[in-house]
Amino acid sequence: MLTTTTPTIEGRRITAYHGVVTGEAILGANIFRDIFAGIRDIVGGRSGAYEAELRRARGIALSEMADEARDLGANAVVGVDLDYETVGKAGSMLMVSATGTAVTVE
Repeated sequence: MLTTTTPTIEGRRITAYHGVVTGEAILGANIFRDIFAGIRDIVGGRSGAYEAELRRARGIALSEMADEARDLGANAVVGVDLDYETVGKAGSMLMVSATGTAVTVE
């Protein structure tokens, strides 16, 4: 599934629009506790474990979005936007969401 943040794909013509598609992934409070318990992983102000969890969540959100587009008969998603939000009691969870427009390109 071709995905892009741009509204068009250079050299490809959009022949059909199938609608907005989304995917979400939520990291729960246990993830944060486990990551902060391993604070020794922080090097140069960065946490490799935390970054790995965010990458995993982003991958899940993008994969779910692509699956939804595929189910609609699309072969690409344009205008992809990634958002990161805290949700739950006292912001105890982090949600990663991917949104885009499912299209068919030639």
